Amino acid sequence: MTPKSKALLAGLKDHDPRAIGRAISAVENNGMEAAEILSALDQDLIDNVLVLGITGPPGAGKSTLTSSLIRTLREQRKRVGIIAVDPSSPISGGAILGDRIRMMDHALDPDVVVRSMATRGRLGGLCASAGAAVRIMAASGCEVILIETVGVGQSEMDIVRLADITLMVLAPGFGDDIQAMKAGLLEVADFLVVNKSDIAGAEALCMDMEQIFSAKEEESAIKRVLKTIATDNAGIAELLNTVNRFSSYIKTNGIKEKRRGRALEAETLDWVFEILRPGLKQAISECSERSDPRVRAQELIDTLNL
Repeated sequence: MTPKSKALLAGLKDHDPRAIGRAISAVENNGMEAAEILSALDQDLIDNVLVLGITGPPGAGKSTLTSSLIRTLREQRKRVGIIAVDPSSPISGGAILGDRIRMMDHALDPDVVVRSMATRGRLGGLCASAGAAVRIMAASGCEVILIETVGVGQSEMDIVRLADITLMVLAPGFGDDIQAMKAGLLEVADFLVVNKSDIAGAEALCMDMEQIFSAKEEESAIKRVLKTIATDNAGIAELLNTVNRFSSYIKTNGIKEKRRGRALEAETLDWVFEILRPGLKQAISECSERSDPRVRAQELIDTLNL
């Protein structure tokens, strides 16, 4: 193990925010220390962390809700990690929205770790290194990790894959968007959070969503549609209490283990592609340009002996 890897691992054990950031950067950049760091992380801490996904359409108040969750978790003396997934800059490939700016209230708290991560060309989707970032934060002592995505679409499926529990945040006034999302809500969300619940239309939205989630509520005997006013911190404590009950439910019933198993399988495939991509691009450029893409793909597979 390199001296740099040893120093970063020691920093993680000491909850050093700089070490956490450098370790995640090493993984994002596929640096030589990445494999050494990831293979030496404390698995018990990783197993016990709670990973919450927060998704929903732009304007529903996801970032405000995330900030309120952080505040309440810190009042409960929990160490919190946040992964804010931003769309990639087409120039640099880096995150461009900068969710860390939106969470400046917590910037000076040593027990809050915030990391913006770019989608790396997959609009709304999680980058391949997000799973590794979760494990690094967990190994540094974060007890709850929040993942906030850009919006809806591919992000929903990716966040379901990575999070133990997923919150879909909606607000009154998103009529057409909500109608379009209804078919996928049950697949994506464990909980529906109606934010801005003090404005007109909130009660009707809650009733509508409760019909959709009624079967899930009967299955677990846990309420799945919850109201919040994130700007006033209203409903946040109840939301966290309900999430904790559900966390115990999925752990006891083996659901959490199955979800994490699927996540690791999908992440492994992502990393295979990320590691092979430079060589694949070179090999593709050497294939016959006149060939159909499907034929070129088969030529490449035959060449690689896969």
